[in-house]
Amino acid sequence: MRLRSHLRGLTELAETLIEVEGATYRITHPAAADALIDEEEFARDEQLPYWADLWPSAVALARSLSRPSARHVPEERLAGRRVVELGCGVGLPSAVALARGARVTATDHYAAALDFARYNALANLGYGPCTRLLDWHAPRTEGIGCFDLVLAADVLYEERNVPALAALIPTLLAPGGEVLIADPRRKNAPSFLETMQAGGFRPSTEEHSVPSDGRTITVLLHRLRTC
Repeated sequence: MRLRSHLRGLTELAETLIEVEGATYRITHPAAADALIDEEEFARDEQLPYWADLWPSAVALARSLSRPSARHVPEERLAGRRVVELGCGVGLPSAVALARGARVTATDHYAAALDFARYNALANLGYGPCTRLLDWHAPRTEGIGCFDLVLAADVLYEERNVPALAALIPTLLAPGGEVLIADPRRKNAPSFLETMQAGGFRPSTEEHSVPSDGRTITVLLHRLRTC
């Protein structure tokens, strides 16, 4: 596949198998994220290739999309819905949302992340999401559209992301839309939830456990809906 050859040209590749409610996803990702650090970019704005790791929060978020809710089975919740993932990284949640019938736009600050997200969807499903470069701190959202569901995994790792995401997310939501944020207890998460609540959102939180490197990580899944 031409796209895989392109990825090999960017970095050495590794694969991880992820079980999601009876389905196995083979996720291709950079073998070593540290090898992708660009010294010039880091000197300019401390940019690091966080997108290149398959984080436990992404696994928890993907699995939450496949679990029945109190009222609906996953296919009914996602089929035909417009979904956007913020900071998609290598794209596991986007791929799972696509598999459940959603119309998905995967976004990231890095073009390479979009390449991996598109490849992983194509390799596992045979079709991919729309992709869009999106910088949370200087967002250009013209033409991106409105969405029924906004997804994000482990995006609150920097304090400056709180006001940026709190301002961006409402501009992406269609009336009645909801937000799912997977968070491994980042210290900035309470501030984000308070900011969103002050902006008219009602949060609820549930715990998910994800095995990672021989231990179990607790990931909080924050669901936000307008009051």
